Amino acid sequence: MAQALDITSALLNAQNPDPTVRNQAEEQLSSFRSRDLASYLLSLASELANNQKPAESRQIAGLLLKNSLDAPSEANKAELNRQWQALDQALKQHIKQLLLSALTAEEQVARHTSALAIAKVAAIELPVKQWQELIPKLLESMQTPTGCTGLKQATLETFGYVCEEMGRFDEVILDQEQVNNVLTAVVQGTAQQEDKNVRLAAITALFNALEFAHTNFENDGERDYLMQVICQCTTDAMVQIKERSFECLVRIAALHYDKLRPYMQEIFNLVQRAVKDQEEDVAKQGIEFWCTVCEEEIDVQVEQDEGDSTVINHHLVKQALQPLVEMLLQQLTKQEEEQDKEEGIWNLSMAAGTCLGLVANTVSNDVIPLVLPFVTENIGKTQSTEDWRHREAATFAFGSIMEGLSAEEAAKLVGMGMGFLCNALRDPNTQVRHTTAWTIGRIFEKLQSSGAEAQLLNTDTLPKIIQVLLESIHDEPHIAEKVCYAICQLAAGLREAGAAELLSQFFKEIVQALLEAGQRACEPQAQARLQLQAFEAINEVVRGASDATQPLVGQLVPLMISKLQQTFQAAPPGAPADVRARQQELQGLLCGVLQVIVQKLSDGDAAKSMILLYVDTIMEVLLTVFQAQGQQGVHEEAMLAVGALTYASGKGFLKYMPGFFPFLKLGLANHQEWQVCQVSVGVLGDVCRALDDQMMPFCGELLPILLQNLQSNDVHRNVKPGILSCFGDLVLAVGDKFEEAGMLPTVLSMLQSAQQLSVMQQQSSDEESLEYNTSLRISIFEAYSGIFNGLSAPKISQYLKAPAESIVQFTEYVYNDRENADDGVRQAAVSLFGDIAAQLPGSGPLFQSRQYIQELVRDCRSSDDQKLVSSAQWAQEAIQKAVMAR
Repeated sequence: MAQALDITSALLNAQNPDPTVRNQAEEQLSSFRSRDLASYLLSLASELANNQKPAESRQIAGLLLKNSLDAPSEANKAELNRQWQALDQALKQHIKQLLLSALTAEEQVARHTSALAIAKVAAIELPVKQWQELIPKLLESMQTPTGCTGLKQATLETFGYVCEEMGRFDEVILDQEQVNNVLTAVVQGTAQQEDKNVRLAAITALFNALEFAHTNFENDGERDYLMQVICQCTTDAMVQIKERSFECLVRIAALHYDKLRPYMQEIFNLVQRAVKDQEEDVAKQGIEFWCTVCEEEIDVQVEQDEGDSTVINHHLVKQALQPLVEMLLQQLTKQEEEQDKEEGIWNLSMAAGTCLGLVANTVSNDVIPLVLPFVTENIGKTQSTEDWRHREAATFAFGSIMEGLSAEEAAKLVGMGMGFLCNALRDPNTQVRHTTAWTIGRIFEKLQSSGAEAQLLNTDTLPKIIQVLLESIHDEPHIAEKVCYAICQLAAGLREAGAAELLSQFFKEIVQALLEAGQRACEPQAQARLQLQAFEAINEVVRGASDATQPLVGQLVPLMISKLQQTFQAAPPGAPADVRARQQELQGLLCGVLQVIVQKLSDGDAAKSMILLYVDTIMEVLLTVFQAQGQQGVHEEAMLAVGALTYASGKGFLKYMPGFFPFLKLGLANHQEWQVCQVSVGVLGDVCRALDDQMMPFCGELLPILLQNLQSNDVHRNVKPGILSCFGDLVLAVGDKFEEAGMLPTVLSMLQSAQQLSVMQQQSSDEESLEYNTSLRISIFEAYSGIFNGLSAPKISQYLKAPAESIVQFTEYVYNDRENADDGVRQAAVSLFGDIAAQLPGSGPLFQSRQYIQELVRDCRSSDDQKLVSSAQWAQEAIQKAVMAR
């Protein structure tokens, strides 16, 4: 039977600064938990509820209890859920009573921690209709006299945390009566006669409860009352209450955009008041409200463009456009000194610029006549030392609206302003130069997406732009970083426009300047950001390199090898952790450049010879990078570089497998770093395509790892679709030998299970699950294609005749899911049909009397994507031959 033990000493020692004492206490508590979970949880709850215990031990007890009920990973959370449900019912009831009693504690930290723990228990029990008395108990606590502020505050905090937990579930957990009761309680808590901390807890709880107030917002009277309460709280004397109230308005804009129209004038006035009161955190939330309205209207416009006639754009931004833009422009001059040097800073000026960009995306060219006069008036101001604020604000405004403009209007503005901007890169103020470099990058990014770059950048204008950029790359590191960003966008735009040759004469000079920028010594964080952007720019310049510059690209190979070799001396064994981390970051960037160079030079036989000269040395240095990681894992960028080398080496890659294979297995097994595991799966596919049947000796060790990853709940689900595709690559490489290894039936069974999972996944509505299902479907089709093309006709007849029928049925299910249609899925599906028709003897009847197959092929043939059209044409021909041959 569970007993509450005195663990005060252990809890306090677990926070002792002496590591020996702290580690011993942590081990003691961990051992207690492993030995007797029931007594451990009861002891924690008893400590938390005991007013005679120190505040510190009560807080730690509550946090440990909370962490015993929840975990970041879904698998661990499910296990903790199971452990709690397995406890004796009477014990759980006792723990819950202790937690509720702790809400009355004198110590605020105990009340707060108890609220957190109660919410975690609720997250386990309420979804399965347990602890139904929780909300009535909390409502009773709200009926206490006005003087009991501590209990009311804690109760409202609990409501807030419970609502936050319930909001994580896809299904509805709280019924409407419970929602009404919670809303009533938290609204009452906002009353002016309540203590300010109670009101703060109430408005915070209301923020979380809004997620469930859909029915209430459909009722005009209830909605009006809730909006009145929230709007009144935006003018409260307490700054935190005002801020939370605007956060509520932001949430309402996201959840109930279609209900906002009657309240917009009042909300606009409240935002203006918040801005004028110069309470920055409140004003930022007011601006965030307008950001959210913009985002909603942008989404509505996209849905309307896609043919959805059920959504309505109320054009709230357009109706408030002039005063809104004027208010935002006024905030742009409220910069903080040296804010350009602080990464991620978020102040009123930055918030206003971001909102202005969203406004431009919402109303497009309508913003120009409101912003352009501000830019023209302020961009050249030099009357006083503070006029840098006006110049920087004008430049920021210009860059912010660029994305939302039409290509034609953007090109006009750029044509008028580029010369001025280039001169502004020499402005005496660093913030002006920093924003100017960012704005030029934004311009190139916009021109790239609109296809207008080639019109504005020619042999007359480009040399001047390149000259000023290469001058400015030697500016302060944070400015040089933005210059590198601008060069990156410039190169990408010219490549997309088919005008990359315009950069040819500057190739060597640009790359040299970027390499020097990437090597600059400065403050570690600034250096890391500059290195990242400089090497990304090098990659983009290399991707767009013309045929004339390929010899220069080839010269970069030994240079990158040399720089990688130098990194091994930078962090010898035993070097501090931060030094090793910087070494690994630099190695990653250099490996990334090598990968891009190898891919670029592998496109043609003449250029590929430049890679083959160095392939032994490249593999040697990449293996050294892997070895430097030891057992910590596999270097992701080095793995990608190896994948690029397989294409250049072909079957010659076999000689590198003895050294590389252990690291490939390590990467495949490294599911703790799922991105590394995912990359390793992709590289395994590259190796299969390079080695063909020479891959067979390695299958015996690889297949168990892949199957274990598929079956394990500890492996991130995003890794698994790639594994399915990889099975197709393996069969395509080794052919019937795969069946001889005895793994084919298992793989086919896995693919059948994946089909069933995809059907189940269609019921999910969240975007992440839909994207995963798209990836899963593509991988299923690709895997089958590899198997059909890899096996001989007798083996196909033996193993794939029965699965072919289920494939056709599954594809029909996918085809009918029109709402989530995807070109990648359609191409993989239609290609698989072609493979089945071409490879499976007697497959004609599969394709007859199935109207959807004809419709799928017809849809693909009418696509704008030429690759999809080609796949559909080939599939149609193969299907026709199969039908005629039956």
